[in-house]
Amino acid sequence: MKPFKHAPLLLMLCLMIALSGCGNSKSSSNSKIEPVSKSFYVFDTIVQVRVYDDKTTEKNFDDIQNILDTIEIQMNRSNDKSEVADVNRNAGVKPVQVSEDTFHVISAAYEYSERSEGRFNMAIGPLVSLWNIGNEGAKVPPTDKINEAIQLSNYKNVELYPDKREVYLTEKGMSLDLGSIAKGFAADKIVEYLQAEEFNSAIVDLGGNVFAMGKKPGDKLWTIGIQDPDETRGNPIGNIHVDNMTIVTSGVYERYFVENGKHYHHILDSKSGFPVENNINSVTILTDKSIDADGLSTALFALGIEKGLAFIESLEHTDALFITKDKQIIASSGIRDLLTITNDNYTLVTEEEQ
Repeated sequence: MKPFKHAPLLLMLCLMIALSGCGNSKSSSNSKIEPVSKSFYVFDTIVQVRVYDDKTTEKNFDDIQNILDTIEIQMNRSNDKSEVADVNRNAGVKPVQVSEDTFHVISAAYEYSERSEGRFNMAIGPLVSLWNIGNEGAKVPPTDKINEAIQLSNYKNVELYPDKREVYLTEKGMSLDLGSIAKGFAADKIVEYLQAEEFNSAIVDLGGNVFAMGKKPGDKLWTIGIQDPDETRGNPIGNIHVDNMTIVTSGVYERYFVENGKHYHHILDSKSGFPVENNINSVTILTDKSIDADGLSTALFALGIEKGLAFIESLEHTDALFITKDKQIIASSGIRDLLTITNDNYTLVTEEEQ
């Protein structure tokens, strides 16, 4: 029996169910629009792009592949040839110049690290490598190794030099990990490309980072399923109805292992060195930029419900939905009217009860 479960496509089956029949929607010219889709594999994740337009060509998907390949070689720390890997290799040695996109994502990651008081932590690479969650052989590391990794996971020891687009990790052994934000950036880049090519309707899904671009054919809202954290993929607790928005979820069920009967998930707390422990099973973010939703889903999970809600309510055009271990759904003000609960095992907490 494998010691872990890897479920990066936490929304894909829900999407397939929710989107079934969309290909029969009619455009203003009354011609049927069949979705054209293609899958890719980058960031150790299956990526699906589904475009609802009869002018889609193979070149469009080749262009998207090139976008993903470029971001992979820029930001995937597991790729030895990537810019981030080069930054990590030079920790404690020298600053490294990176591309404009990589510097943009690292700067955004630093901002979320600051605003969340380190709950989102761009420098958590040493702990991620130590725990190795999502891979064969994952197990609880020795206490002394955890303490060493905590000392090397201080985002305040990341120095950014905007004029030269240079990044410097001041301590040897430090390591950036952009896994909690780079996929969101990639989703945004794909959407920007599709919009520039004058497509109007598409679903972009990077392992659960979903961007519902435009509206469904027929000028209708997209219906996006919200995964039940206690069940296998494709079992939603409900759905939300949106247009031109991104939906990103972080949960304890995405990657984990079990040791001596205890569940260890992949969202790590850089202060304790262990996976975050609270009453949250998943956090879903709804906003208009996937890079923000990606960073926020991790930050709010670690912050917890009270601080997480206060954080999200301070942001414009951004909402959050928390699912607790005792099957309560706690939603920020802007998402409640968009949400339909379809699973009687879950209860939507009223604003007065929050």
